[in-house]
Amino acid sequence: MAIIRSKIGIIGGGISGIAAAKQLAKYDPIVFEATDCIGGVWKHCSYRSTKLQTPRCDYEFSDFPWTQRDNTNFPTYEEILDYLYSYAKHFDVLKFFNFNSKVVEIKFVGDREMNYFGEYGSLLTGNPVWEVAVRNNQSQTIQWYAFDFVVMCTGKYGDIPNIPNFPEKKGPQVFNGQVLHTLDYSKLDQEASTKLMKGKKVVVVGYKKSAIDLAVECAEANQGPEGQPCTMVVRTLHWTVPHYSIWGLPFYLFYSTRSSQFLHERPNQGLFRTFLCHMLSPMRRAASKLIESYLEWKLPLEKYGLKPEHPFEEDYASCQMAILPENFFTEADKGKIMFKRTSKWWFWEGGVEFEDNTKLEADVVILATGFDGKKKIKAILPDPFRSLVELPSGMIPLYRGTIHPLIPNMAFVGYLESVSNLHSAEIRCIWLSRLVDDLFKLPSVEKMLEQITQEMEIMKRTTRFYKRNCISTFSINHSDEICQEMGWRFWRKTNWLAEAFTPYNSQDYAEEK
Repeated sequence: MAIIRSKIGIIGGGISGIAAAKQLAKYDPIVFEATDCIGGVWKHCSYRSTKLQTPRCDYEFSDFPWTQRDNTNFPTYEEILDYLYSYAKHFDVLKFFNFNSKVVEIKFVGDREMNYFGEYGSLLTGNPVWEVAVRNNQSQTIQWYAFDFVVMCTGKYGDIPNIPNFPEKKGPQVFNGQVLHTLDYSKLDQEASTKLMKGKKVVVVGYKKSAIDLAVECAEANQGPEGQPCTMVVRTLHWTVPHYSIWGLPFYLFYSTRSSQFLHERPNQGLFRTFLCHMLSPMRRAASKLIESYLEWKLPLEKYGLKPEHPFEEDYASCQMAILPENFFTEADKGKIMFKRTSKWWFWEGGVEFEDNTKLEADVVILATGFDGKKKIKAILPDPFRSLVELPSGMIPLYRGTIHPLIPNMAFVGYLESVSNLHSAEIRCIWLSRLVDDLFKLPSVEKMLEQITQEMEIMKRTTRFYKRNCISTFSINHSDEICQEMGWRFWRKTNWLAEAFTPYNSQDYAEEK
């Protein structure tokens, strides 16, 4: 088949792919989605109990507010999917989507003599830079496309499960029960998931949001005298939060306002600002301690051995703060959820064994061990670009969370985390559309690498979990710099009081006319 020529290709149909398609609509992009629908992880990695961890108003596009945005209940994954479909239909972006179209290979066909690695010029060169092989999931045929510019929106989650490594002859193959990953579990309907766990000895490996939600579903399936407890195998503890109120104060006051983020280190802050940040560090630690004191008072963390040793700030700075289901500790108090702390574990024929030589019998083991999004990129990118995606530190080096300085004519959206990943994706897509329009120029490769290095060093100094590429403690400053680069006002509020003490959300970044 002849190669199909187009200017822009977008790979992935989750929130990042939808946002990119909308912002780049004038170029008639082609969006490749491997499944038969949009929604990404919200469609393919959600349980029946999965909900957003923030109110609606903190998870919406700047030009498409929720119909009930003042509803304080966290929306379910079905409501989020409805919202995403409504957005896509309203802005007529579904016409750009090729469903059941899995990208299996990408080739670099640009002019290797061009100066891609000095100063960036126009991203739409008029000549193909990338060729993309797409397999139709129904016909199994391969079609090649040629693009000037490609936007990678495959995301950090879903598709490729992160499976732990086990000692020889101590992996899942020796276990007589059933082993599955949360990716497999999310494909089960309510009847099948209840049948999987009801009356069974279930072990859930992990202690992040997906593991916590799964343990509650397991407990609910095992009510009554015949029900078995669910045991969570906890390798790394993280702070969990019951709601967005700390000692009667709204949570956003601690981290989501310009004044609260003033206490935290940020890139390009200068010597005086660095000195001031150092002098104000006791206030920063005090805010973290205040939150920790409330959580220790509110939740039975000591009782169950679930109090982390690290400060709360480190979990927030790595985007790992989980909102607890209301009945999580209620089920633990009833004995339906149990906990086993360990750093190493493996399988034996009857269940799982731990480094302290204790054994736990199990019928089902569910791995809530996350995903390996970088493998998805590496699987389709050609050399030498594949080796550039991940630094030895495990982080993805992206300027403005979008452009890899050493990979020409390609953008990455959805790999930088913040308080609201939807807002993070949208503002970067707005920035990207203006970059493609030649409304501003990128700095030199050297300057971009310098900026990336600054941000990564801040993440490393702020949290031991820095590999997640999270900017939550300096997210407002990050958006400020994006606005400045686009020629927008970066102070978005109506007055200085609101600017200092009210949280920022996507509505503050509505497009300037």
